[in-house]
Amino acid sequence: MAERHVVADDIVYDLISIQYHALQGAETYTKYLEDAHSTDHPDVTKFIEQCRDQDNERALRCHELLKDLTAEKGIG
Repeated sequence: MAERHVVADDIVYDLISIQYHALQGAETYTKYLEDAHSTDHPDVTKFIEQCRDQDNERALRCHELLKDLTAEKGIG
């Protein structure tokens, strides 16, 4: 018999999705940084680094929240 769907399942899915996209974005910024370095625009380079760092922080925060949620459910 299938388990009942609960809102908490949506929250976990949402956090995983946010984490995935943040990690993808952080990886993409590597290419953008290469472009910025090759044109010698330190202001653009700094901005892209900030965006990358924000995505990395977002992914880490999702990881922490997911860890807490799964601990509450007794998973993992």
